[in-house]
Amino acid sequence: MRPWPVNGVAFGGDYNPEQWPRSVWPEDMELMRRAGVSFVTLGVFSWSWLEPAKGEYEFGWLDEIMDLLDANGIAVDLATATATPPPWFSTAFPQTLPVDHDGHTLWPGSRQAWCPSDETYREHALALTGALASRYHEHPALAMWHVSNEYACHNLPCYCDTCAAAFRRWLRRRYATLDELNEAWGTAFWSQRYTDWEQILPPRRTTSFANPTQQLDFSRFGSDTLLDFYQAEKQVISERSPGVPITTNFMTMAGFRLLDYHQWASHQDVVSTDHYLVDTLPDQRAELAFADDLTRGLAGGQPWMLMEHSTSAVNWQPVNHAKWPGQTIRDSLAHVARGADTLGFFQWRASQSGSEKFHSGLVPHAGADSDRFREVCELGAVAARLGELVGSVVESDVALLWDYQAGWAASGPAMPSSQLEYADTGLTIHRLLRERGVTVDVVHPGADLTAYRVVVVPTLYLVSDENAAAISRAAEAGAQVVVTFFSGIATPDDHVRLGGYPGAFSELLGVRVEEFFPLMPDETVALEHGGAGRLWSEDLREQGAEVLDRYASGPLTGRAALTRRTVGAGDAWYLATLPDDERLGRLLDDVLAAGDVHAVSAAPAGVDRVRRRGDRGSWLFLVNDTTSQQPVNADGYDLVADRLVVGSLTLPPGGVAVIREG
Repeated sequence: MRPWPVNGVAFGGDYNPEQWPRSVWPEDMELMRRAGVSFVTLGVFSWSWLEPAKGEYEFGWLDEIMDLLDANGIAVDLATATATPPPWFSTAFPQTLPVDHDGHTLWPGSRQAWCPSDETYREHALALTGALASRYHEHPALAMWHVSNEYACHNLPCYCDTCAAAFRRWLRRRYATLDELNEAWGTAFWSQRYTDWEQILPPRRTTSFANPTQQLDFSRFGSDTLLDFYQAEKQVISERSPGVPITTNFMTMAGFRLLDYHQWASHQDVVSTDHYLVDTLPDQRAELAFADDLTRGLAGGQPWMLMEHSTSAVNWQPVNHAKWPGQTIRDSLAHVARGADTLGFFQWRASQSGSEKFHSGLVPHAGADSDRFREVCELGAVAARLGELVGSVVESDVALLWDYQAGWAASGPAMPSSQLEYADTGLTIHRLLRERGVTVDVVHPGADLTAYRVVVVPTLYLVSDENAAAISRAAEAGAQVVVTFFSGIATPDDHVRLGGYPGAFSELLGVRVEEFFPLMPDETVALEHGGAGRLWSEDLREQGAEVLDRYASGPLTGRAALTRRTVGAGDAWYLATLPDDERLGRLLDDVLAAGDVHAVSAAPAGVDRVRRRGDRGSWLFLVNDTTSQQPVNADGYDLVADRLVVGSLTLPPGGVAVIREG
């Protein structure tokens, strides 16, 4: 088997030759060589070509393309093709189709039209996976297995009767008795007490607010169900194709939270993800950085694979903006800066037909004689020059905690404010730290926090006693721990911790909150030391904490808005509102100074900087996110421009430098 490309940052993407006549394939090979493509992901949506009828496999075309790729020195990440069943399957087994919240069947004609709990679907998917693994294990082009594709993107949650039965089985494993379930779900409220397991349903459309813990458990069930499906495919591959790494592509964009990737990550031989820019976000560059830092956290700080992103426009937004000239390179190297050792795109050729025909590709509709393909070739050459940093890791002294299950619970029904979105506070703090040249690891609350000088705990609504204790120990060991409002409120069963907020963190912080005062969308509260808070405020009483700022307007005038308490060798800070950027930035400056955390390097505003370090040295990434030239101090060798840098360089608008230091 071909080893994964390591001479450079692996470069390529999804290849769908079944969409094109065989006469195009030789040209594909020539253009891949020209662009410097070193890997492709093959066969993601090819089930209908591989198995045109039940049990009748046609592998001839796949044999041919695997041989062509091998002959051209291109490694293959071979998909199991189980992301979407063929029409014959859905026609023969209509009970496998998913059902939405309102009880509507989701019919074939798109993709991922299958119920996550259905055993018939699993049986057929495992059969195809086994046939592929047996046939291609010894093929010299095979370098990795790619299980399914973007789990849960379109078929989770599913509310069908099959999922209802599977949910009940999952609940019986989680709760030994109905009494335990009734206690966890708080069914004494609204006469919801269950007396038989068969009475329990998914949280389908109902008359008013659904049971919050039922919804939370249904989210856990959905993630666990698809993880079990992934593991079943992985087991088949491991038995028939031992020694070949296996992955599935996550979607770690901040807006996708259907799966608990912290539970999935340990089951990947290498963590991989997709990332696409969303035009409606207020700061795309900040979200890209956050998603990458989250992916690196899932990978335990190790390098990861960017399985998919786009050379230019996507096809699924109301208006699909094309990327500016040079942005294909800038976006790609921004991912490498934060730990990606693989650059994959969707897809090799822009499709001529189908729902994604206007999604950009490495080869656009205009063909090879286009500025976009010339930029792709330039990126391929840069990726090859970056081989020396493959395997290096990103340096960070700051952790920001992120928990999918806390996000599920915080998004539940009947919360204090519908304006409070779980990700917003964390994204805001991450963005301001990034603007200060500080790299952040986005990690689970249960991660090892001992190496971090600063730990940020944003809106961690739900937290276990064990994780709350670990956060406290980080402060005692010397970290600056910053906890924001709406943290520590609930147990893992989504029961409010009584005795005053912030519940699990009250003792650590030395504060007690008696009542929330959430703010309207256009409402702010002035702060004594300048600036204003938005979104949230609360009636906070200090109990051993030092008050650093107070509300200067509104019903809580004079009450504490920011506190700090010394804990062991560190400090525990509490922020009871979301200040404007200037005031929040000053707070973060104070926290960083207390933690002795410094910027990666000096640079003008709008220039992102990240350092990777490995056995062969260190590399400073400088990414100009502005539309003007930016002078930056640097010494070393720029692997992008392929030239020596002495003292300083000027980054063009949207330009990137990767400086081999020393």
